[in-house]
Amino acid sequence: EESGSPSLAPFLAANAAELTKDVALVCDTGMWDARRPAITTMLRGLLGEEIIITAADRDLHSGMYGGPARNPIRVLNRILAAIHDQTGHITIPGFYDGVEELPPDIREQWAALNFDAVGFLSEVDLAVPAGETDRAVLEQVWSRPTCDVNGIIGGYTGEGGKTVIPSKASAKITFRLVGRQDPEMISDAFHKFVHSMLPTDCSVEFKIEKGSTALSLPFDSPYLAPAKAALRSEFGRDAALVGCGGSIPIVGDFKRKLGMDSLLIGFALNDDRIHSPNEKYNVSSFRHGIRSWARLLEALVHVDAAAAPAPVEDEEPVA
Repeated sequence: EESGSPSLAPFLAANAAELTKDVALVCDTGMWDARRPAITTMLRGLLGEEIIITAADRDLHSGMYGGPARNPIRVLNRILAAIHDQTGHITIPGFYDGVEELPPDIREQWAALNFDAVGFLSEVDLAVPAGETDRAVLEQVWSRPTCDVNGIIGGYTGEGGKTVIPSKASAKITFRLVGRQDPEMISDAFHKFVHSMLPTDCSVEFKIEKGSTALSLPFDSPYLAPAKAALRSEFGRDAALVGCGGSIPIVGDFKRKLGMDSLLIGFALNDDRIHSPNEKYNVSSFRHGIRSWARLLEALVHVDAAAAPAPVEDEEPVA
């Protein structure tokens, strides 16, 4: 699932009759803090792209060709730098189509969490928010779309020097999507944006990873109240209703293939160093998680499944 398995979604579709139940339980999320549990009600979507720009038909000697020869690293850097303007907004035409403003009631809920934006950044030795300047940090992370460069490759990167003008340069990019943004439309818009800035003597190749749309749990879901009650009985305090800046593609597959909403209740902590060296998971998180899910399963037995959302028509995400 984490790697975009080509077999998982077809397996769900082929076994839908057996796998379709009232609701899916997913533990791939975290707590609000070490003492307060959380129910994640929003996930951003995801689109991955690799862009490969080719200039000359081979690597060139910079002493012989430096100056007149096109350098694909410079071309790539110019394109990547143009994606964001000085206010942090993304300049790709049509990118914000489908982006919805945060409802006032959710904005109020998030404000009541008293999120420490300064502490959030200082934990990773940062101090100045770098996203959209007209948005709060929590809103940027949970409910706004982004474009991030995950890696760049080009030219000679070994020890020492080599006076080379490379033939190719590439970058891996991910877009986090929100609201009704469509991965396929975002991909098309990005490709047009790149082509509009590409010199005539360069070519470009795109490699697209599987895309997923943003998802949300309806606030009138019949499963929300018993989930909150189960967590309250374990932790002695109300669960925070939070968003999540990440993406969990299997949640979208549960919705599209099986018509099921998902309860996203996990027990990771902010200092777990997810996707970093020395990633960890506290023993206390295991213990709270085991007891909480036992309480949750007991509570869900008494939910009227007839009140659950009806299955939706199957839609394939962009491939």
